[in-house]
Amino acid sequence: MTGLAGRRLVHLTAADISLALLLGPQLRAFVAEGMEVIGVSAPGPFVDELESWGVRHVPLRHSTRSVSPGQDLLALPELVRLFRYLAPDIVHTHNPKPGLLGRVAARAAGVPGIVNTVHGLYAAPEDPLTRRATVYALERLAASCSRFELVQNPEDLAVLARLRVPADHLVLLGNGVDVERFRPRRSAADITRARHALGIGPSAVVVGTVGRLVWQKGFRELFTSAARMRQLRPEVVFAVVGPEDGSKGDALTPSDLAEATALGNVVFTGHRDDVEDLYAGFDLFVLPSHREGFPRSAMEAAASGLPIVATDIRGCREVVEHGVNGVLVPLGDVDALTAAVDELAGDPARRGTMGARSRAKAEAEFDDRRVIDTTLDAYRRLPLDRPRRPGGDGARR
Repeated sequence: MTGLAGRRLVHLTAADISLALLLGPQLRAFVAEGMEVIGVSAPGPFVDELESWGVRHVPLRHSTRSVSPGQDLLALPELVRLFRYLAPDIVHTHNPKPGLLGRVAARAAGVPGIVNTVHGLYAAPEDPLTRRATVYALERLAASCSRFELVQNPEDLAVLARLRVPADHLVLLGNGVDVERFRPRRSAADITRARHALGIGPSAVVVGTVGRLVWQKGFRELFTSAARMRQLRPEVVFAVVGPEDGSKGDALTPSDLAEATALGNVVFTGHRDDVEDLYAGFDLFVLPSHREGFPRSAMEAAASGLPIVATDIRGCREVVEHGVNGVLVPLGDVDALTAAVDELAGDPARRGTMGARSRAKAEAEFDDRRVIDTTLDAYRRLPLDRPRRPGGDGARR
């Protein structure tokens, strides 16, 4: 077991939004542990917030979230040089692209402790064979460079085991949220404040979703369902909370947003820092996503005491127990999505029962303190005291 105080820890992601919004509680916990924590990503609007926590940010020049082979070829040597300069004890990467390039670069730079979090393999069993073969081959290659693979989803854990990643390298991490920050807020005052912030009246039945505005999140199905719900239940309003993401090839455009708004029952809020308060304005949560690792927004909704309608895919199945705390619908099935929303919108008693079960599940399974403890345990088991390779004694600040 290795002491962690004073150790230099680098977390690598594609963008600073991931460091702040997805990893924030973990990074703050690592700072509290006495580690020197550095976030490496493309720079953006969250850098100041990271540094206010005591997390130093180092910008990457060649970091993209979309497919860009030229930039990726430049990113690998940039990362090798950076890791040699920073001389971290631990590099912790987050996939897909930073996980692949970061693990290889950290190995090449002689970093003694290399850890990767598998947020969701970028291929699912229903994907074409060519995609699965490519993704799995690259993942197996990158996993040979790390000491631990912290896997959020049990389904991915089984896949990696079949790919012959050594069993003692695999750790089931799960996923979690701050169950104190995200908790049921169902008083009349809570609901009124949230509805006012959303711009939705008190008599509406609100179907909410939270996430980046990319088609992969299932917005095509959601908007089609919203159009149908205008006739079925005019009192239903769909609230969409989340930022635009122009860096992704499947980002919704301003004209897409305008077209959805014109339906008359879809409201967009953009990025919000008070999302934990906005959940109080929802009557149910919907996530018709096409691909998830272990969806954070659905866990937040569960912790907030909401029933959930989600697609029956990897990740969503970890949050929603069909018929218990929500409803799972087939991927891309607008009829099933609309029927599930229609049924729950008209049954407040069932929504209340499912919402209470969501909260109980979140308390039992989605507490991010367990995720932090599991990660710290992996760090303590790293071989940090072995001699570093030549060139690995870069500058320390």
